[in-house]
Formats: sequence, structure tokens, C-alpha cells
Amino acid sequence: MSILEKLAKQPLEEKLVTLNSITWEQFKAIETQLKNNRGVRLTYLLGVMEIMSPIGEEHEYIKSTFGLLLEAYMREKGMRFYVRGGFTLEEPGYASGTPDESYYIGNNKEIPDIAIEIIVTSGTINRKELYQSKKVPEVWFWKSNQIKVFRLNESGEYEEVSKSQFFPDLDFSLLLRYLAHPDQYDAINEFIQSIRN
Repeated sequence: MSILEKLAKQPLEEKLVTLNSITWEQFKAIETQLKNNRGVRLTYLLGVMEIMSPIGEEHEYIKSTFGLLLEAYMREKGMRFYVRGGFTLEEPGYASGTPDESYYIGNNKEIPDIAIEIIVTSGTINRKELYQSKKVPEVWFWKSNQIKVFRLNESGEYEEVSKSQFFPDLDFSLLLRYLAHPDQYDAINEFIQSIRN
């Protein structure tokens, strides 16, 4: 049974399939087969491939609300930023992954300053290691209504920090409160008012 057939037989909720001992060439062939299926997300790291399908409604709602809140914050603070969204960061033969959101702060560059991951269904791949090879300065994870920020240190390893180097005044508890707000439109407006006050 092919990978596509396995995915098709699973119930229509966010599912994760992990395959081991996959070569880079096999990964690229599967990626080519699935390139027109926007509901499937592939991740690869050192012979391990994860296939997530489909991306669930909760995931997409949190992702979009998170992005809107962060962008509102940067606009209110007069910060120049560029939204890169979810695009594939790849180190051929080693790793390939797509953050849920990503941002360049200050100016547009090749590698985003921040990659954001919304974790609803956990996998086996260390998502920090995906971004380490590309030297993404910060990786943020939202999981179970918590935000964890990891900063790349001088030795090239990620360490957990309590504040973002790009947003030292951003109150994560405030951000989480509005991420959990039942209405996205009201959440953004109330968050902006809280920043202004």
C-alpha cells in the first residue's frame, strides 16, 4: 500500500505518519507526487520523513490569529517587517521543513529572523534542528496555549529564552490571552488597545 493510500484511509482529522530510513531522493520523489496537495505538509530530517494530513481547522485558526496579533504588535511599535509565511527552508540531503509563519525584521533577507510553529499534533522530528542548519535566529513554538522561544546562541545551538531579542517588550501572557479569545476580530482590536494603554 502506497503512502498516499495509507493517508486516504485515515479519518479526516489531523494525522501524522512517520517513515524512517528514507533517502533524500525518495523524499524528493514523494514531495513531487504531493506538490499539488495543499492539505499535506512534509518534513524531512536525516532519513526521517513526516507527513501531516490534513492540516486541521484548529491549527489554521491559531496560526492565522497568531500572525495577525504579531503583525498588529509590530505595526503599533512602528517596526519594519516582512511576512514570509510558510515557505520551505531546505538544506539538500539533510533537512526540509516549512514553518507555519516566518518574519524578517528590519529588512528583507534570505533567512527569516523568526520561524513560528503551531504544534497541535506532535511528531518525532526535532523541529529546532530543521532550522538550525539554516541558522534561523529564533524559533517560536505554540503548543497547548503556551509559547516557547528558542534563540540560536553563539555555538549554533538553540536555547530557550524568556523574551524575544526582536520584541523585548512583548508580553507573551498578553499574546496568549488574545490567542485564546473566542473571536479573532475582537481579539486583534482588544490586543491593539492593550498595547496602546
